[in-house]
Amino acid sequence: MRNGFGGGLQAGGRMRKAGIKDVSLRRILSLFAPYKGQLTVIVLLALGGAVIGLVPPLIMKEIIDTAIPQQSVRLLAYLAGLLVALPLVSGMLGVAQNHLNTKVAQGVMRDLRMSLFQNLQRQSMSFFTASRSGEVVQRLTEDIQAVQSVVTSLVVSTLTQIVIVFTTIGILFALDWRLAIVALIILPAFVLPVRKVAGVRKRLRTETQKVRADMSAQLAEIFGVSGAMLTRIFTREQQQEQKFGAMNQQVMDLELRLNLIGRWYMMFLGVLGPLGTAIIYIYGGYSVIQGTMTIGAIVAFAAYLGRLYSPVGTLLNLHVEVGTALGVFQRIFEYQDRKPEVVDEAGGRELPPIRGAIAVRDVSFAYSQGNDVLSAISFEAQAGEVIALVGPSGAGKSTLIGLMARLHDPTKGTIEIDGFDVKKVSLESLRRQIAYVTQESFLFHATVRDNLLFAKEDATEDELDDACRKAYIYEFVQSLPHGYDNMVGERGHRLSGGERQRLAIARALLKNPRILILDEATSHLDSESEAYVQAALEQLMRERTTLVIAHRLSTVLSADRILVLEKGTIVESGTHQEMLEHNGLYARLYRTQFADKTEKTDKSNEMDMIN
Repeated sequence: MRNGFGGGLQAGGRMRKAGIKDVSLRRILSLFAPYKGQLTVIVLLALGGAVIGLVPPLIMKEIIDTAIPQQSVRLLAYLAGLLVALPLVSGMLGVAQNHLNTKVAQGVMRDLRMSLFQNLQRQSMSFFTASRSGEVVQRLTEDIQAVQSVVTSLVVSTLTQIVIVFTTIGILFALDWRLAIVALIILPAFVLPVRKVAGVRKRLRTETQKVRADMSAQLAEIFGVSGAMLTRIFTREQQQEQKFGAMNQQVMDLELRLNLIGRWYMMFLGVLGPLGTAIIYIYGGYSVIQGTMTIGAIVAFAAYLGRLYSPVGTLLNLHVEVGTALGVFQRIFEYQDRKPEVVDEAGGRELPPIRGAIAVRDVSFAYSQGNDVLSAISFEAQAGEVIALVGPSGAGKSTLIGLMARLHDPTKGTIEIDGFDVKKVSLESLRRQIAYVTQESFLFHATVRDNLLFAKEDATEDELDDACRKAYIYEFVQSLPHGYDNMVGERGHRLSGGERQRLAIARALLKNPRILILDEATSHLDSESEAYVQAALEQLMRERTTLVIAHRLSTVLSADRILVLEKGTIVESGTHQEMLEHNGLYARLYRTQFADKTEKTDKSNEMDMIN
C-alpha cells in the first residue's frame, strides 16, 4: 500500500502516548477551578437548604410534645404553617442551586470537550494515520457524555451532603447523645462494600467504553460512502451485521453487569437505613417507656436518621460512581495529555511572503527507530521550478513532500524555504503559503461555496468565479441546480473524480500559494477528466514552485528536474532526456509505465499536453 500523508499505519510506532500520571480526584476537581465564585454561591444555597431542612423534625417534636398536649390551636396552626412554608423556601433555594449546578457542570463539560478538541487539532498527521476516526469521535463525544453525571454531582452533591450529614449529627447529639452513638454505629456498614464495588464497576466501565469505541469506529467505516460501496460490491452485508451484532451484544452484557452490581449495592444501602431506624425505635421506645425520652423526641430523631443515612448513602454511591468513571476519565485525559510531534519552536518567527526556493539538506526520516523511510535526501528547487518525484511504490515520495509543510519533521537534516529553516518559523505562516492537492481530494459534506471558502474565508464572488474558470470547473458549477450553494455530498461523492479534483484545484487557486504540492493529482482519472485536470493544474502551477509525484507522462516531460527515489534515497536526478540517456532506473520506469502511452499518442498531441 502506498504511503499516504506519511506512511499510514507505520505511524503508530512513533506516536507519543500520554502517560496518565494523575487520573485522580484532584485532577477531576481541577476542572471546576474556573467556577469558584459560582460554586461558593451554590454552597451557600446548599447550606441554607440544609439548615431549613433541619427545622421540620423539630417542629414535629413541638407539635407532639407541646401544641397537642397543651391543646393550643394557635400554636398548632402556626407550626403547621411552618411545615408548609419551610419546604417552599427550601424548594426555591433548590431551584436556584440546581440551575447554578447545571450551569457549572455544563460549563465544565464544554471546557473539557473544547480542550480535547483543541489538542486533537494540534496533533501531527502520524496520530490520525494510526488512529481510527470513529474512536477519536467516541472519546470526544460519548466518553465525555459518560462522565457527565459525575461532573454534574461531584462537587455540589458532595458539599451539600457533607453539610447535611454534619448538621444532622450535631442535632442528633443535641437531642440524645446515646441515641446518636447508636445511630452512628451503623455507618461503617455503609462503607465496607464501597471499594470492591468501585473497582469492579471501574473495570466494567472501561471495558464498555472500549467496546463502544470499537463499535463507533466500525460504524464510521461501514457507513462512510467508500465503506458502504465496498460492502455492497463484495456482498459482505451479512458478515458486517454479524460483527456489529457481536459488539452490540457485548455492550448490552457489560451494561447489564454494571447495572446489576449497582442495583445490588443500592439494595444493600437501602436495607441499612431501615435497620438503623428499627434499632433506634427499639432503644428509643424503651426509653419512652422508662420515661427518659418524649414521644416527640423519638419521632424527630427517627426523622433525622433519614437525613443522616440518605446523604451518607449518596456520598458513598458518588464515590462508587467516581471510581467507575475513572476508567473513562483516563481515556479522556490520555487524549488531552497527548503531545503533538510537530510544534512551533519557542521564539519561532513568522515566515514572510516567500518566492518559493526550497533546499533539502541531508534529510532522513523514520516512523520508528531503526525503520528509516528516507535517508540522506538532498536537493534544491529554485523559485518557480517544477520538480517531479518518481519511483516505485513505497519509495518515500509522499513522505518527502509531506515534510515540506511539516506534516512530519525530519529525524535528521533540515528543510529551508527561501533560506528559512521550516522548523524555526510558525506552522501557520508556513502552511499559509503552501497548497496540497492529492489524488483523492477531500471535500466536506457541504456546499460548493463552503468547500471553496475553506481556502479563503473572505473570498468574493468574483474571486470564486475566477478560480473556477482557471480550474475549468466554472461551467459545471453554474450548471448545478443551486450553483455554488449546491451540496456535494459526503466526501464529494455526488461529483465525479475529475470534478472533485478540479474543485480542489480551484480551492488551491483561491489560497494563492507560493509552493504547490501535488500527490498524484491526475491519477485514476479517465482520459477526458485527465485532460481537464491537467489543464487546470497548468494554471495552478504557473509561476509557483511545484513538487509533484508524477505518474503521468505530461508532468514528467514538463518538469524542470526529475528526482528518482528508491528505498528512501535519491538514486537519479536530471531532466527527462538526461536520464533516458543514462539508462538507469528512470529509463526502466519510463519504458514500463510511459512507453505504451507514447506509442499511442502522436507527437502533436503530446506537445499540446506538455505546453
